[in-house]
Amino acid sequence: MSIDPAAETARWLATLSPEDTARAISYTQGGHWLLLWGAIVSIAVAWIIIRTGVLSGIRDRLERRRKRPKLVSLLTGVTWLLMTFVLTLPWSIYESWWREKQYGLTSQPLTGWLTEALMGTAISVVFMGLLIVALYFIIRHARRLWWAWGAGLTAVAVVFMLLVSPILIEPLFNTYTPAPDGPVRDAVVELAHATGTPDDKIYIFDGSKQSDRYTANVSGLFGSARVAMSDVMFKKGADIAEVRGVVGHEMGHYVHMHSLWITGIFILLAAAGFFLIDRLFPLAKRLLGADRVGKISDPAGLPVLAAIGAVLGLLATPVMSTLIRTIEADADHFSMVHANEPDGLAKALIKTAEYRAPSPSAIEEFIFYDHPSVGNRVRRAMEWKAAHPPSRPAPPVAVRPAS
Repeated sequence: MSIDPAAETARWLATLSPEDTARAISYTQGGHWLLLWGAIVSIAVAWIIIRTGVLSGIRDRLERRRKRPKLVSLLTGVTWLLMTFVLTLPWSIYESWWREKQYGLTSQPLTGWLTEALMGTAISVVFMGLLIVALYFIIRHARRLWWAWGAGLTAVAVVFMLLVSPILIEPLFNTYTPAPDGPVRDAVVELAHATGTPDDKIYIFDGSKQSDRYTANVSGLFGSARVAMSDVMFKKGADIAEVRGVVGHEMGHYVHMHSLWITGIFILLAAAGFFLIDRLFPLAKRLLGADRVGKISDPAGLPVLAAIGAVLGLLATPVMSTLIRTIEADADHFSMVHANEPDGLAKALIKTAEYRAPSPSAIEEFIFYDHPSVGNRVRRAMEWKAAHPPSRPAPPVAVRPAS
């Protein structure tokens, strides 16, 4: 039976009530403004840290008798990270906890959020502290080409985190339980065999501990993949078609090595960013009143680098959004090819519309959306369905009447 993709898309979008759609639009468009305010907060925090003179004071005390560049880099870096955490904490609470609570996207108590924030900061201080030492070593020795070597350092750090995070870091924040024998596990194993994804590590984790977001992931590199599905999926009634559609999408990221593609492109962006930071450092130092900061090789200038990075990051939003959006569309197509569950994927996508407005304008989607909009993703799924009959019966679509 032939179908009309536009009509099918409209039918799926009609399952969202007007109230849900209005709330999703409010949340999404408010999130766009958070990008601007977040950059402003970062610049303000950089200015405050510079005005305190703490970092330059640490540098002066440590180098009173002799040069200690590595120790200065480490202690100023750790101090900067801790001061940044403390000064941005009110903003972080609003952005990552209070606002999520306001829109019903988390039930995590503030104490739980703070505990995890402190854990994340402790990990960041260790990892980023060493990275800062390495970066300033490069700046001192590579001189004019430090920005190119810095991009290489960034690549090593990203790949290291891709390898280590699923094994050592993510289990600190969530409990990963092997998926029990049954239809869900069988469906995932079958799809893993079909896509060439390792099937020996299939987990369900307590994602509802932090968020009400419907999500799954396949993490790991070079045969070490771990399939992880948030318990939110099943609390929201995911059926086998949804599981296949969603996990097929995540397996697409693994099989097409999207994490490495992103890393490769990120190296180029990091090189461009470091190059601009190198050129803009004197101007930014002057604008921020960092009179006690020396050349760019001075670790006391970390807040200046951070302020420039915040501005460049904001300006690069459309570039990063387009990059990730393209990869997400490819993963959707992979799911269609290998799972052939257009209705299952559409049903899952509708459940993500509560935090991602389903029908933005083309300009809004281009600039801000790091995933294709739900409306466009469902439309593509329905176009696939029209050309390829689904392998299983379509799930029911309950249209909510307008109130």
